[in-house]
Amino acid sequence: MDVAEQGRAEATVRAHIADDRVRRLLFALNEREDRSRREAAWDAAAEVVVAAFREGAETVAFATIGDPNIYSTFTYLAETVVSLLPEVEVQTIPGITAMQALAAASGTVLCEGRESLLLLPLSAGVDAFDAALKTADTVVAYKGGAYLAEIISILKEHQRLDEAVFGAALGLTDQRIASLAEVTAPAPYLSTVIAPPKRTTRGGKL
Repeated sequence: MDVAEQGRAEATVRAHIADDRVRRLLFALNEREDRSRREAAWDAAAEVVVAAFREGAETVAFATIGDPNIYSTFTYLAETVVSLLPEVEVQTIPGITAMQALAAASGTVLCEGRESLLLLPLSAGVDAFDAALKTADTVVAYKGGAYLAEIISILKEHQRLDEAVFGAALGLTDQRIASLAEVTAPAPYLSTVIAPPKRTTRGGKL
């Protein structure tokens, strides 16, 4: 993320509180090769939080999109802050995940009865997605924008493309929601795909 670029979570926070109470933390989110850069970013962000406490802050809040305990940078930040300041008490407030937002907006049932639900990031590779379709009922893929063509091909092989839905920029003015089979335009990194099972009867897996 560019130092001058405002993220979605930050934009939401600034709409509700004074700018002088907000601190921008930068993370090397797109760094896949050099782990040291990512860890250095976590350390630098944690130092900002620790400094705030040492300067008298009683509470420091970290805003994130989605849920703070699901694929969130918050977990790395919280762990680092506690290692530097063990007396800090960490509390999390649950959020609405991308898969929940997409399921609600598209009218897609995530799971029912005895069905299983498997969530994975496409950074794990499309082979992991293929394997998941063989073992789970509903499969949800995050961060799949660069792999949409491969995802579509795999779902066709499993005869599960017709039920799959796609979503990006969920909850924003430029939100995109569509049947995955109809998606042809380039998709952003933070895209979500839900591939539910074929359901032919009501309560079929009770």
